[in-house]
Amino acid sequence: MKITVIGSGYVGLVAGACLADFGNDVICLDVDEDKIKMLNEGKIPIYEPGLREIIERNMRENRLVFTTDKIKAIRESKAIFIAVGTPEGEDHRADLRFVKSVAKDIGNYMEDYKLIINKSTVPVGTGDLVANVVMENQNNPVDFDVVSNPEFLREGTAIKDFTNPDRIVVGCANGGARELMEELYSGIIRVGKPIMFTDVHSAEIIKYASNAMLATRISFMNMIAQLCEKVGGDVKEVAKGIGLDSRIGPKFLQAGAGYGGSCFPKDVEALKMVLDDKGCDSSILSAVGKINENQKASLVPKLVDIAGDIRGKSVAVWGLAFKPKTDDMREAPSIVAVKQLFDMGVDVRAFDPEAKGVAKRIFEEGKITFCDTPYDAVDGADALIIVTEWNEFRSIDLKKVKELMRDNKIVDGRNVYAHAKMKEEGFDYVSVGRRG
Repeated sequence: MKITVIGSGYVGLVAGACLADFGNDVICLDVDEDKIKMLNEGKIPIYEPGLREIIERNMRENRLVFTTDKIKAIRESKAIFIAVGTPEGEDHRADLRFVKSVAKDIGNYMEDYKLIINKSTVPVGTGDLVANVVMENQNNPVDFDVVSNPEFLREGTAIKDFTNPDRIVVGCANGGARELMEELYSGIIRVGKPIMFTDVHSAEIIKYASNAMLATRISFMNMIAQLCEKVGGDVKEVAKGIGLDSRIGPKFLQAGAGYGGSCFPKDVEALKMVLDDKGCDSSILSAVGKINENQKASLVPKLVDIAGDIRGKSVAVWGLAFKPKTDDMREAPSIVAVKQLFDMGVDVRAFDPEAKGVAKRIFEEGKITFCDTPYDAVDGADALIIVTEWNEFRSIDLKKVKELMRDNKIVDGRNVYAHAKMKEEGFDYVSVGRRG
């Protein structure tokens, strides 16, 4: 099938590359000339395991092209994915200006039937909005369908999530659109992955509700972690006990430094605003967001509790990305922790295997030292804060870490290590919601 993906950000790049890998001819369209030039030169603007190889292979085999030519991209494809950003607006509602702009372009340039597939995360009712904008901008009446096909990609495992998903959700209004979506995803359906067809509004709600539910589980466990710290419980044991209940299950029950990224924070807020606008109770989501922000701010106070006055001292920070296997720092807990340390006049030495380039654009030059290895970061440090649970931290040489550090204070914001082991190695160690 001839497919155009409009928007070459995280979702658009992954979707376009994977659809090309299924044998489709894919055009990736973006208005950012620098980004398209970079992609055509073989440079990938984001870090996602496996993405570079898929893009290079499909460009080499002429199934994947990158362009800024709107007319060509819209007229040459039957299926058009909208995969542009929907950032959080000043009022916390999803900003749909890019979606509207794309819909306007499709209306202006389409000459024959188009299947318009909304992949962007949007509030309920956006499918109707897109349809109206397309119709208003058509020069002559041309038939089209608008489908909602939300993405459920996790940064760090996005290729696997697209090609081997838990489910594919499609909201559509007629049988013709359904047949085209079945054809488009035939390679995935063939291996037994479920495709769920529903109405457009339900599909739009499913995306927001999924992210809000996962965020709620995280904040719930961080709330329980606070109780564990007060009374001497162990949140890992509590999570295991809860997760063994088949009605609940074990996933997303890990306490830690709070969630971040491009999805959970803005999607929780956007769903809250939709509920408010419709006169529904959104108080659960208000609590989810508040607990998460408090959790992000909890690591440095833990360090002060065990180290006392840290002004003028050196603190190492391991992990800057909001999660492992990505360089994404949007809403990352590390930003909160590092800025708290700055405010206390601390010398910050940071290490992240992928996010250093992004971090340099966030933090003021000269206030932070970016290190090439975890060991470089702790060399001469009075304390260490672990913010992101990169795998390489799990098998680190703790004896070497102890020798390099000037003092022995560690705050583990992701519960990477066992208390008994850290005590044995001579560290003054605290984590999240666990017994010392």
